[in-house]
Amino acid sequence: MRKHQQFVQLLVLVLVCGSVALAATQWTLQPRESKLTFVGTQAGAEFEGAFERFTADIRFDPQDLAGSRFDVKIDPASVNSRDSERDDTLKSEDLFAVKQFPSSQYVAERFTAKGGNKYAAVGKLTLRNVTRDVPIEFTFEKKDGSAWLKGSAQLKRLDFGVGQGDWKDTSTVANEVKVSFVLLLKQ
Repeated sequence: MRKHQQFVQLLVLVLVCGSVALAATQWTLQPRESKLTFVGTQAGAEFEGAFERFTADIRFDPQDLAGSRFDVKIDPASVNSRDSERDDTLKSEDLFAVKQFPSSQYVAERFTAKGGNKYAAVGKLTLRNVTRDVPIEFTFEKKDGSAWLKGSAQLKRLDFGVGQGDWKDTSTVANEVKVSFVLLLKQ
């Protein structure tokens, strides 16, 4: 009986250690050096905005894409387009509706290697309580316990209800929005 218990304990230890060894690397976001930005078009001219408050729970390993996961939480009230009037409009009920929907989230769990340090993922973006698949393309460059995760996505704001009332009209504000991210991560 004792040998059986020892064998079971050894088996449990091997399984636990093996699963830890195979788990994708957990990374810690360095917020000061990281950016989450977007480019929209208003009255025919492009403008850039950023979300100044967001968190990113990143578990990623090129050797373990199946065990990798991105979970990014965004505070839409932190939007900054360097124009206070536009920012107030973006936060309003017709666009981000930050009082009713104080957070947004992007979760990706399906990754594809594209060669070299290039990858793609399909994740779910929840914005204004609407969830849709949003594909991203990104690069991952690791060096000395740090990594840069840089990429982008294209989305349509109206798919998420960002544009109510007069803001549904795409002749003033285009439907297409490009989102970009540059994240510095530490192991």
